[in-house]
Amino acid sequence: MSSGADLFVVCKTCGAEVSPYITECPYCGSRLRKRAPKLDKEGQPRERRGLRRAPRPALTPLKPGEMPGIRLEQRPYATLALIAASLLVSLAVQTSWVDSADLALLGPIDGEWWRLVTASFVYVNTGYALVGFLTIALFGWLLERRHGRLGVLLVFLASGAGGMGLVTALETFPLAAGGNAAALGMLCAWAVPDLLARRRGSETDSDMLGVLVIGAVVALIPLAAEEASWLAGAGGAVAGLVLGLLLNALRRG
Repeated sequence: MSSGADLFVVCKTCGAEVSPYITECPYCGSRLRKRAPKLDKEGQPRERRGLRRAPRPALTPLKPGEMPGIRLEQRPYATLALIAASLLVSLAVQTSWVDSADLALLGPIDGEWWRLVTASFVYVNTGYALVGFLTIALFGWLLERRHGRLGVLLVFLASGAGGMGLVTALETFPLAAGGNAAALGMLCAWAVPDLLARRRGSETDSDMLGVLVIGAVVALIPLAAEEASWLAGAGGAVAGLVLGLLLNALRRG
């Protein structure tokens, strides 16, 4: 309960009990205080002395294109660079500016080991290119948000080269081109944390059914494009799972 001092004050001139929220005595007109007291949230008077304002949060300087209080996510430059490189290489091949045999797997390697990497950038089928670009753009962006630019470049190049290397090792006359191996590798690498969480019985916000559908579409591309290899896709998926486990362990550590 409130004390009597909280309910009234005594005028020093006439001795009357008056409200503590006024500045002049209503009975004799004597000045009680210079200004009316400020009230707190409960309607009780409080003095200025001893009160402290809550510290204002300090914000770092805004970058170009940012709004106050809102940070923009980093743009997926590495993913965009991969798609741009694939588009330019494919245009160069289709316009006969570059011979596809110098970049894709169209026969034995014969010491040209760079073709294990460059083959993932070569598309000669428009539908294949569309599926590959969309898958790489989506999961490359997601991987770049999680692991940064070096992470997405590592997964793309290693998965693509791993898939093409499997084709070279198991086929007498290897025939493979395009990014189905790299795309499946990026998809699998991104899915690793969610798969581990669900294995532990935890729920995740990701739509794994949608991921499975996209993976099935990419895996079935060899039915529509001769240069897309089943072995390359399988090798890229395995490489992506391994890289996803490594990147996830590094991120948690």
